[in-house]
Amino acid sequence: MATDYDSPRKTDEEINEDSLQELQARRGADKGTGTIDVDPDEAAEGMELPGADLSGEELAVRVLPRQSDEFTCGRCFLVHHRSQLAEQRDNQLICKECT
Repeated sequence: MATDYDSPRKTDEEINEDSLQELQARRGADKGTGTIDVDPDEAAEGMELPGADLSGEELAVRVLPRQSDEFTCGRCFLVHHRSQLAEQRDNQLICKECT
């Protein structure tokens, strides 16, 4: 878009007034379209509520046994790589996150 640099420029007040008038005109035109028609069954389909019965759901996860370079933390009971080993207390291995 070409700009005519020789034309008289508007002041900030004139620009704000023009913008306000445009916004008011748009608001008046949009009043009829302010509501959104949503099917409640469709909207709730993707939501899961806490405590929902998931007994009918099946998971397809492949579980691997603990590897030779991994250990089970004695506090959080998570399997970590040996690089996460912080200390050994009372014959229990403790990860860095639990120290």
